[in-house]
Amino acid sequence: MAERRGDVAAEQMAESPDGGGALPPARPLDAIDLDILQMLQADGRASIRSVAERVHVSRANAYARINRLIEDGVIRGFGARVDHERAGQGTSAYITLKIVQNSWRTVRAQLTQLPGASHIALVGGDFDVLLLVHTSDNRALRELVLTRLQAIPEVLSTRTLLVFEEEDLEPQG
Repeated sequence: MAERRGDVAAEQMAESPDGGGALPPARPLDAIDLDILQMLQADGRASIRSVAERVHVSRANAYARINRLIEDGVIRGFGARVDHERAGQGTSAYITLKIVQNSWRTVRAQLTQLPGASHIALVGGDFDVLLLVHTSDNRALRELVLTRLQAIPEVLSTRTLLVFEEEDLEPQG
């Protein structure tokens, strides 16, 4: 699998995160763009006016820059940071998967449909895929791994790493 990893990774880098085709070439980001990104990471609900004031540009300039960052795929979306335990998903686990060679796209499409899947990565090393899931409890995690994941024909093996405690390192608002 190691020989193909570079080719697959390079091919995936040219695709949009949602698998919908190629993104435009990345434009360089200046200090204002980086400040906007930092501000929106901390508070995705920040108004255009507050962004403009913080980075010292006009509202029209801030609006145009945010739209360009979205169009270029730098900003992939806006959402809420969820406390999974308080939301009824108190069990989290990283699951490593070994998959059939050249089956990444097929496996990825199936993994995105799993309930509780929150992060999927094609990686190099002793396994091929790293999957983060959040479930209501250990019974639901067991069902997900033993019934759903291991039923995917391209999945050769899995290893489950139970998360005891986690810390969100994204900027806080």
